Amino acid sequence: MSEDRSIVPEGEAQSPFAASDGVFADDVVKDVTEDYERRREARRPLELQWRLNMNFVEGNQYCEILPGGEIGEGNSRYFWQEREVYNHIASIVETRQSKLSRTKVGVTVMPFSSDDADTGAAKLSTALIKAVTEQNGMPRLINKAIGWSEVTGSCFFKTVWDGALGEVVGFDENGGEIRAGEARITVVPPFEIFPDDVCSPIDECRSIIHAKAYSVAEIKDLWDVEVAGTEVDVFSLDGATPGRGNALGVTSTTVPDHCVVIERYTLPSRSKPQGELAIVAGGKLLHLGALPFVTGDHGQRGFPFSQMKCLEKTGCFFGTSVVERMIPLQRSYNAVKNRKHEFMNRIAMGVLLVEDGSVDIDNLEEEGLSPGKVLVYRQGADKPRFMDAGNVPTDFRYEEERLLSEFITISGVSELSKYSQTYGSMSGTAISLLVEQDDTRLAITSDSIRLCVKDVCAKIVRLYKQFGTGVRFKRLAGENGEPELTYFTASDLSCDDLVFDCENELNDTLASRRNMVLELIRMGVLADENGRIDRRTKVKILEMLGMGNWESGRDVDECQRKRAMRENLALGKEPLAVCEYDDHETHIAEHIKALLEDRVFGDKSLYDEMDEHIKQHKMMQLMTESAAAQSGQSGE
Repeated sequence: MSEDRSIVPEGEAQSPFAASDGVFADDVVKDVTEDYERRREARRPLELQWRLNMNFVEGNQYCEILPGGEIGEGNSRYFWQEREVYNHIASIVETRQSKLSRTKVGVTVMPFSSDDADTGAAKLSTALIKAVTEQNGMPRLINKAIGWSEVTGSCFFKTVWDGALGEVVGFDENGGEIRAGEARITVVPPFEIFPDDVCSPIDECRSIIHAKAYSVAEIKDLWDVEVAGTEVDVFSLDGATPGRGNALGVTSTTVPDHCVVIERYTLPSRSKPQGELAIVAGGKLLHLGALPFVTGDHGQRGFPFSQMKCLEKTGCFFGTSVVERMIPLQRSYNAVKNRKHEFMNRIAMGVLLVEDGSVDIDNLEEEGLSPGKVLVYRQGADKPRFMDAGNVPTDFRYEEERLLSEFITISGVSELSKYSQTYGSMSGTAISLLVEQDDTRLAITSDSIRLCVKDVCAKIVRLYKQFGTGVRFKRLAGENGEPELTYFTASDLSCDDLVFDCENELNDTLASRRNMVLELIRMGVLADENGRIDRRTKVKILEMLGMGNWESGRDVDECQRKRAMRENLALGKEPLAVCEYDDHETHIAEHIKALLEDRVFGDKSLYDEMDEHIKQHKMMQLMTESAAAQSGQSGE
């Protein structure tokens, strides 16, 4: 089954129209279909450029966009001409992808005020975002989207509510399971997106079409409508995508019994206050109704799409790719390298000068000048001789170096390659500066990734607020990082004001990290008021410095922390005891956190009980330190 299941959630009003509704349904189908074809033609030049980009990444670099609007072989050549490919574009794209994949985005929800209700809503929303993104495999989806955007310039996330997911909350009259529903995130390639205006950014669009190829069996299962299947031209790297034409070297095939499902999303207007979603396939109306998801600002219904761009393209809905900018450069580099090799072949093989009729030309052309060949020439004729081709011009080398430098300038990667010989002798600070310079050109793309993920997370919170009717429960990460079964309602998600709390790991290297940690130690930032570094901090420092094999120490500290947290949960239910094997410093820190929570701070009996427990830890800690000091003096 396709990854993109029906976007009409359970509980939303289904289409009141069917094929029997006659003219009106037919009018909707005709309008949507004609609109889709118009948008395809308007987007056609961009699609051809995307396909050309994909061919160049795959190494098919002697193709071009033909006047007829297709991609095919370019200029003709002589049989002796070299046509090798020296694919720098692929390696540059791979480098950019690996760097961008280290862009970590952690989204937190900022409360509207310091009120306990707002603070609790913000914490719940943050935990919910983390759980949903992990459930959908967000890192994998981001890497997939980066792959599309780096080659074509754009990619999209589709965030919808899937009523077929979530825990079972009941059964229908036929005994089928009724589920609570969950947010579902998918990656949508640019080939499947058709805006109403390719010259307007997404926030100015009034309508977006998502077209995707489904099998007739899937359409029947999802919408309960039978359509006639045909052969659909599939063009995609990982899924069925409608398109026309062939692309050299890139997967292009047709699949039988498929049909293009056209989903047209229209934003709310004066005539349609709830917006409109029309779904058409095979000349039939599958669905017609209001926009199903309240994902816009201020409680407005909006698009389920979030856009990621490689580079911004002024006056265009879609972004542009560095591949597109490097194609002319790659053509020039291939030409220089091939002409150089042809020149070297001419030197190695030689060009033979002979007098007309002095040698057997047919034999010479058939066999060439193989090693040990006996060349017979006519008596009295000039002796055959090789033409002096000279040496390989130095201009070839200069032009190669210039073009390689142009690759660096255009792509914004590989600046550090010139420092490869001295990299090991450089300080951590110097390495950090060089890496930061190397990644400056990636900042625009990484910012687009973070903004896109932020928009996805905003849609997640708003979807759960919209569809979280009644009491829901979900396993969310607690303060200790362990999953906790949390109960909540839509009113608990009143806060959806998102702010970034993220780390850009583009300029994070082991050398720079070591230098930073050592500098913090020298400044005394990691030590307590007594100038000591506790065991937990030491373990983390050693791990950051790349020194492993400290698992046992970490496990002991983690066990102590978890024991203290269990005591916090047991407060008021069972008496708390201090054990001689407790790490008092860790217990005191965790108990103070609990003491400041509303549950304990607002209850005098719980507060006094926890306060007494903390005092017992402090007393035993002093006794232990005193005993250790006396033992040390007696040993001396």
